[in-house]
Amino acid sequence: MTHDPAAINAMFEEVSLGAPQHAPGFVMWRVVHRYQRAMDAALRDLDLTHLQFVTLALVAWLGREGGAGTQADIARMGDIHPMQVSLMLKALQAKGMVHRQTAKGAGPAKQVHVTAAGLKALRGAMPRAIDVQRTLFGPAGLPGGELLRMLNAIDAEA
Repeated sequence: MTHDPAAINAMFEEVSLGAPQHAPGFVMWRVVHRYQRAMDAALRDLDLTHLQFVTLALVAWLGREGGAGTQADIARMGDIHPMQVSLMLKALQAKGMVHRQTAKGAGPAKQVHVTAAGLKALRGAMPRAIDVQRTLFGPAGLPGGELLRMLNAIDAEA
């Protein structure tokens, strides 16, 4: 076992950005987790986790013009692993918030629709989600704000 403070310090000087707070990825990691904890707390009494809320919101967004999305559409739009989407849809279906049905001519793909209970949950959850974002990100996170512009630019490059 090696406990060599000089070697540790040399490593950080040679192959790092210095202190963790100088690494954008580390700071983003902390902010994302703080955001997720705040969202989970805000949504707890609505019986939704943050990821369930995001999944439900994507289902509703894809169905806003009378259509429906599939699990693959939801995964792609949210950049969420398809297995996670599947688990979230099963949980939301058990709560009566979404309905899944086999899409005609689409093989095993299922169309996902938000139910009245899901829409009611979203109506309660959306203002809370917006409040968490305003509290955490301030004006920079609002539509047209500097933080949102920067995040969208990073996302567009991915």
